[in-house]
Amino acid sequence: MAKEFDSVRSMIEALKPSYPVYCLRPDIINQAAGRFLEQFPGRVLYAVKCNPHPDVLRALHKGGIRHFDTASLPEIAQVRESFPDAACYFMHPVKGRAVIGTAAKVYEIDTYIVDHPSELNKILQELGGAEGLTIYVRLKTPPVDGAFYHLASKFGADVDDAAAMLRDAASRGCRVGLAFHVGSQCLVPGAYGEALKIVGDVLEKAKVDIVGLDVGGGFPAEYLGTNMPPFEDFIREIEEGVKKLKLRRDCVLMCEPGRALVAHAISVVTQVQLRKDDQLYINDGVYGSLSETVDAGVKLPARAHRLNGALTGAPKDFILNGPTCDSLDVLPSTFSLPSDIDEGDWIEIDRVGAYSSALATRFNGFTPETLVVVHDQAIGSVR
Repeated sequence: MAKEFDSVRSMIEALKPSYPVYCLRPDIINQAAGRFLEQFPGRVLYAVKCNPHPDVLRALHKGGIRHFDTASLPEIAQVRESFPDAACYFMHPVKGRAVIGTAAKVYEIDTYIVDHPSELNKILQELGGAEGLTIYVRLKTPPVDGAFYHLASKFGADVDDAAAMLRDAASRGCRVGLAFHVGSQCLVPGAYGEALKIVGDVLEKAKVDIVGLDVGGGFPAEYLGTNMPPFEDFIREIEEGVKKLKLRRDCVLMCEPGRALVAHAISVVTQVQLRKDDQLYINDGVYGSLSETVDAGVKLPARAHRLNGALTGAPKDFILNGPTCDSLDVLPSTFSLPSDIDEGDWIEIDRVGAYSSALATRFNGFTPETLVVVHDQAIGSVR
C-alpha cells in the first residue's frame, strides 16, 4: 500500500524527493467512478491498460468498479488475483493460442473479442468448442476529427465481415455481441451515434440477436485548452442511438472508460535539476510520465513548490527538458511558472493519471516508480 500524506506539500517536506513522485487522489477516482456508474445505462468496465497501478485499481474497486477490460494475460492475472469478485473480459482482438487457453482454464475467462474469422476459429479450437463462450465482434468505425488516436486504423471489421462473423459464431453455439471504439479522448459525442448506426447496419445484415453491445472507451478528460462537451451529452447520444436498435431486453450494454476515470486523479511531482534562462531541466520527461504531451499534444496544468521561502516571481513561460541524454526529450509546450523558480524547486504536473506510468520506459536508466496518496485539492480548473 502506498504511503499517505495530507498534501503534496507535506510529501515534499517529508521525502524531499530527488526522483519523480506520482501523487494519487483516490477521492477523484471515486467521484469519476460514481459518475459513470450512476449515469451510464449499463455495465462499466475499466480499461486496465490506461493505468494498471495496484493502488489505482484498488481505488477503482473501492469506488464500485467490478468489471475490467483486460488486454493481456498479466492484466487478467492482476485483476483476478487482486479482486476475486471482479469480472474480466479479454478485449484484445489478437491473442496467442497459449494465452487463450490459460485465460480460460486458469482464470475462467469466457468473454473474448475478435475482428477476423481466423481469430474466431483460433478461440474455438483452443477452447474445444463454444460452450459457455461469448464472442464480441469488433467493428471498424470512421476516423473522428476530435479524437487523439484513431484506434480503428488497426482493429475492426467492416459491416459485411462483421455480420458474417456474427452469423458464424452464433451458428457454432456462441453467445454473440458487437463492440466498437470511436478513438481515444473523443470530444465529439455524435461519434457514438454514428458508430451505433453502423451497429444497426450489421444487425440488419446478420439477422442475429446479440446478448451484448460494447460502446468502448474514448470518453475524454479535461486538459488545458480542451473544449470538452458535458459528460451528459455522451450519455444522451449513446442512449438515443441504442434505442433505435431495438435490441432484445436482456442485451447488456457496456462501456470501457480508462482516461475519463483516472486522468484527473494523479499528478507527478518533478524536481528542477538545472535552470538555463527560460529552460528548466527536470527529472521526468517524454520517455517517462509525459509521452502524451508529444504523442497526443496534451497540455497539462502545473504549479511550483519551494520548501524554504516562497516563489514570488511573476508567471513566466518555461521550456521543460526531460532527464535523458536524448535531445528529443523536451516537452513540446511551455509551462507558466514563477519567474524565480530555480534548481532544487519542485514542479507538480497534474492530470497525468492516464497513459503515464503505463507508458514509461527505462531509457537511460530513468524511470518514475514512486507513488503516494495525498488528500489535498488538485490543481484548479483548467479552462
